[in-house]
Amino acid sequence: MNKNKSYYISTAIAYTSGKPHIGNTYEIVLADAIARFKRLQGYDVYLQTGTDEHGEKIELKAKEVGVTPQQFVDDVATQIKDIWDIMNTSYDRFVRTTDPHHEKVVQHIFKYMYDKGDIYKGQYEGLYCVPCESFWTESQLVDGKCPDCGREVQSRKEEAYFFKLSKYQKQLEEYIETHPEFIQPVARKNEMINNFIKPGLQDLCVSRTSFKWGITVDFDPKHVVYVWLDALTNYITNIGFDVDNTTDEFKYRWPADLHLVGKDIIRFHTLYWPCFLMSLDLPLPKQVFGHPWLIMNDGKMSKSKGNIIYADDLVNEFGVDAVRYYFLHEIPFAADGIFTRELLIDKVNSDLVNILGNLVNRTVSMNYKYFDGIIQNYNVKEDIDDDLINSVIALNNKVSAKMDELKVGEALQEIFDVLRKCNKYIDDTMPWTLAKDESKKERLGTVLYNLLESIRICAVLLNPFLTQTSDKIFEQLNTEIKSWESTLTFGNLEVGKVLAQPVHLFDRIEVER
Repeated sequence: MNKNKSYYISTAIAYTSGKPHIGNTYEIVLADAIARFKRLQGYDVYLQTGTDEHGEKIELKAKEVGVTPQQFVDDVATQIKDIWDIMNTSYDRFVRTTDPHHEKVVQHIFKYMYDKGDIYKGQYEGLYCVPCESFWTESQLVDGKCPDCGREVQSRKEEAYFFKLSKYQKQLEEYIETHPEFIQPVARKNEMINNFIKPGLQDLCVSRTSFKWGITVDFDPKHVVYVWLDALTNYITNIGFDVDNTTDEFKYRWPADLHLVGKDIIRFHTLYWPCFLMSLDLPLPKQVFGHPWLIMNDGKMSKSKGNIIYADDLVNEFGVDAVRYYFLHEIPFAADGIFTRELLIDKVNSDLVNILGNLVNRTVSMNYKYFDGIIQNYNVKEDIDDDLINSVIALNNKVSAKMDELKVGEALQEIFDVLRKCNKYIDDTMPWTLAKDESKKERLGTVLYNLLESIRICAVLLNPFLTQTSDKIFEQLNTEIKSWESTLTFGNLEVGKVLAQPVHLFDRIEVER
C-alpha cells in the first residue's frame, strides 16, 4: 500500500466569464473520480481546482453589466464552486487567481524571469482573439478567423514583455522524447510535436498594456501580467512555491502527478508551462492528460446555438450519481462524447436501474424473505460459484489497470460486467427454487452470501465514481468493511449481521412517448 505517498492532481482552473456548462463540469467530475480512486488505494491525494479570473474579457463583461471586475469574478467563482459541490467533488483546495498571495508570487516569478534574461521588452503586433485571449499569426487562422473558437480576430499593436520560449525548445523536445508518458493521449502528443514544436516555438507575449484587469508588473506598472503566466503558475503558487522561499508542502507535493485539462488548452500546458518551469529550475509535472470534450448532437455547446445545459439542472432532475455515471462511463478516453437527455435516461434505466439497482434489491429482499435479513454462509460450494468468485477477486486488478491508464469509463465497465455476472448467477442458481426444498437451505444461504459479498466488493470499487450510491449499498449491507484491502479476498462480509431493509437505489425513468 501507499500510505503517505503523495499524489497531486489538478484540473485546469475555470475561466470566470460565466456559469460553467456540463462540458466544463465533466473535467472536475473526472478529476474527482481519479482522486477518490487514488485515496481508496492509500495515496495521500491533493486535488486542486479553482478559477482563472483576470483578463480583458472579464474587464469587458464586468463593464457590460455595470459592476467592477472583482464583483463580477466573485459572483462567477461562487457559481463555479457551487456546481463543483453539487457534483459531490472532493477537491482539497479551490484556488482563485485574484488571491493576494497568488498575485504577489506571480510578480516575484515575473521579476525573477526578467532578471534571468528569460523575459524581455518588445513590441507586439499581431492578430488577437478577445474571447480566447490568444494572439495568432495569419497562417494559423482558419478562414481568417480564430482557429480555437471561430470568431473574428482584431489587429493589435502594443508594447509588451516576451518570454523566451525559443530558448527552451531543445530542452523541451528532449524531455518529451525521453518521457513518453508526459503528454497523453498519444494523439495529443503528436499534435504538439508536429504542429508547434517542429515548426519552431515563437517567443511568448507575457504582458499587456491595453487593459488593466490583471496582476501589475511591479517594476513597470503600466503592464499587467498576461493570462498564461498568471493562470498556469497557480499549480505552484498555491502549494507554497515562491522564488526565494519554498515551503515543505511544495517540496512534498511537487511535481504534480497529473494535470487534467481540456484538449483545447493542452498546448499551453505542454509547451508554455514546461518552459516556464525550466526557467524556474523546477521539475516538470509527470503527466498532462488532454481529455476529450462532452459535446451535443449538433456540436460544441454555445450560447448562439442555444444548446447549453448546466449540471445543476441535470442533478435536480436525475440525481448526482446518475449524472456522474453518464459523464464517467460515456465519454471515451480519447474521442469526444455525445450528450443527449435520451442517452442519459437510457443509461440510467439500463445500467443503474436494471443491472445495479435490481441486483441489490433482489438480493437483499431474498435474504429477508428466506433468512429474516440475517447474513448466512454455510460454504456449500458448487462449481458455478467459482466462476463468479474468481471474477470478483480479479476485479481489483482489472479496475486498477484501467485507472492507471486513465480509462475511467472502461474501469466502470469492468465493475458493471461483474454486476451483470451476479444477475446471471441469480438466474442460474434460482434461489426461489432452492427455498422450496428444506434440504437445500444451506446451499441457499451460500448462494445469497456469494451475492452479498460480490455486491460489497463492487460497492467498494464503485465508491470513487458513484459515492452516494455506494454508501447506500453499504448501509443496506450493514457493513463498515469498505477498504481497498478487503476487495483482494472473498469472504469478508460478516456472517450473522442483520441487513438493513431493502431500498431502491434508482427509480426507472418513464419516457413519455
